[in-house]
Amino acid sequence: MKSKIYVETTVISYLTALPSADLILAAHQQITRDWWKRRQRFDLFISQAVLREITAGDAEAASLRLAAVDGIPILAIGTDTLELAERLLLTKAIPAKAEVDAVHIAVAVVNGMDFLLTWNCAHIANAAIRGRIEETCREMEFEPPIICTPEELMEEST
Repeated sequence: MKSKIYVETTVISYLTALPSADLILAAHQQITRDWWKRRQRFDLFISQAVLREITAGDAEAASLRLAAVDGIPILAIGTDTLELAERLLLTKAIPAKAEVDAVHIAVAVVNGMDFLLTWNCAHIANAAIRGRIEETCREMEFEPPIICTPEELMEEST
């Protein structure tokens, strides 16, 4: 059985963005493209929150982002998701200014994803706050996914 992955907005943005002159961003973009080529090993999912974010901004860039997620199932944002997102904010596992990040985490958790894939290392894939995220999820009787970047989820090619 394939692992289930919630693909957060930053991954789609790095995948479709013009190459960056910043060496770190350029490396993240290339890693994302390499990972994306091998994505068939996983079952990918997004949410309405991802769709809202990837359709914002420049119309041409938004079109590329939408094309990248074409055919990826969209997970619902229901009551349980909103309650967990609110709890993540109330416990300060996620700062109030990062409300959509709490929604991304909650969607992945409530829908039983194995991984949450992101390049958001400020509020999601952050070792300093990961414990609080996991603790909050477990307090609400949910098992959190493994939160990681595409680089962390690379496997050797065979």
